Amino acid sequence: MDNGKFVKLFGLVGGAAVLNIIVLSPGLLGVEIGGESVLETASGVTLLVVSFIVMLYGSYSLLFKPPVVLPVKNIATREDYIAALHQYRNAKDLKKDIALALDQLERIVKKKSALVEILGQRFDQTEISYKKFDSVIYEVEKLFYLNIRGILNKLSVFDASGYSTFAGQQQSARLSDKLIQEKTNLYKEYLSYVTGYLSANEEILLKLDKLLLEISLLNSTDYRDVEEMPCMKEIDLLIKQTKLYKHGEGDGYGR
Repeated sequence: MDNGKFVKLFGLVGGAAVLNIIVLSPGLLGVEIGGESVLETASGVTLLVVSFIVMLYGSYSLLFKPPVVLPVKNIATREDYIAALHQYRNAKDLKKDIALALDQLERIVKKKSALVEILGQRFDQTEISYKKFDSVIYEVEKLFYLNIRGILNKLSVFDASGYSTFAGQQQSARLSDKLIQEKTNLYKEYLSYVTGYLSANEEILLKLDKLLLEISLLNSTDYRDVEEMPCMKEIDLLIKQTKLYKHGEGDGYGR
């Protein structure tokens, strides 16, 4: 169980316990099981039963009920992307890739935050230079999430667990070598798409690091136009190349 679920479960049990203590403690609210009033006893028993049912259902939902995951086309926020990736985190041969994708989602937030902070130190938000930097950061962030969406699209149409079952049975099953090879090649092709998107995002994160360094050095470097900065040129080229390539994956991420 992950930390988030543990905290929620602890909160659920703790909340129910505190509520019962407050309501059933003598002298607080006047509710006592086994007291002179039948109504008080009934109310106390009802509270215990309802608390038990709530804890039972809540525990089941947190521990066993699979999370509701949005279709890829409906994913809109960073949290949606994280939830969608988590459903593949235990798939064989994908654990490291999914872990890297989740790590990239953490890093893009930190890098964007650092860039926004240093831009605020170097420029006023009304300056043209600030707006140019901000626009490029927005476009490259959108490209980053477009790549994550690409990963999810590939995984959503390929049954990784089904392939694992096939791989485990192929030794005992009477399948032709040609069929086994074709199936294996298809599996490797899907994995190569995932690896490609992850590599593209690592390149984006690297370029943001370079951009952060270049902005921090602006005091000692005289650029007539921010668009002439080496890293800005690299990022602009990356964005233009992506626009020329028809992903067919949607917008990727909404600001």
